[in-house]
Amino acid sequence: MSGKRKDDVTGTETTGHVWDGIEELNNPLPRWWLWTFYATVVFSLIYVVLYPAWPVVNRATSGLLGWSTRGDVAAEIEAVDASQASLFASLTEVDLRVLPRNEELYGFAQQAGGAVFRNTCSQCHGSGAAGALGYPNLLDDEWLWGGTLEDIAFTIRHGIRNDEDPDARFSQMPAFGDILERDQIALLTDHVLSLPGGADPAAGEAGQLFLDNCASCHGENAQGDRTIGAPNLTDAIWLYGDTPEQVASSIRRGPSGVMPPWGERLGEAEVRAVAAYVHALGGGEAQVGEAPVAEGAGATGAEPSDPDEVPFAEEAGATE
Repeated sequence: MSGKRKDDVTGTETTGHVWDGIEELNNPLPRWWLWTFYATVVFSLIYVVLYPAWPVVNRATSGLLGWSTRGDVAAEIEAVDASQASLFASLTEVDLRVLPRNEELYGFAQQAGGAVFRNTCSQCHGSGAAGALGYPNLLDDEWLWGGTLEDIAFTIRHGIRNDEDPDARFSQMPAFGDILERDQIALLTDHVLSLPGGADPAAGEAGQLFLDNCASCHGENAQGDRTIGAPNLTDAIWLYGDTPEQVASSIRRGPSGVMPPWGERLGEAEVRAVAAYVHALGGGEAQVGEAPVAEGAGATGAEPSDPDEVPFAEEAGATE
């Protein structure tokens, strides 16, 4: 039913639409609302001309002003890079053995390295650097390839067991599943699991198996060899798990994790920065002949005017 008329109660003309006896009034929009709407239409027309707006095949129209949020971000990044250029240049050139003595540069390296770690390394080692099964914990003081700043930087720069960098650290544990019998692997598994408790690595039949097959890399004392990345088997730190099944699996298949080289991807300054960050997480070792870094290094005082005046820890990092 339709038919325009004036409403008896309000005196407002109706639209002629009626539903269940309810008539729709033809109330005009307020003038201020209409003018605001018209203004937004004009504003939108001006906006699409001046700013990026219309999508095309692989980008959006740039607008007469050529402005973009991406351009703003790039400009901010460029400004930050320029402000830090001198620090990054110094970090590239500094001798890593004396880096911890330079309060400003060492603090900057740790902050920058933390950002690099969260963006690049946390996917494997975890956001807190505690690692996971097959990925080393960087918070403890056990290092497969050495824990000095120079050792860590070399590992980051060249990686481990990769085909991309000829200087990558490399070692390979044999798959003893193709060498030993099943009962020998079971015997060796129990023996290896007993080593953190103080068992003699060379004791008994299992000890002879260890000496014949494992000692050439892990050492007769089972404490490993950092020159080839052979882990210490007496410290109860298990990269691939500590259950009998996991240890037996490691013996059978000879695990060989791969770490990519980051030297070309990050650049020398960022490699050194993330090395400083990892070194400071709690397990970093001092170089022999390097002044020990006090707790909270990076905010402990001015750099000595003569590095030779700093007392050296001759045996620092030599033992665990």
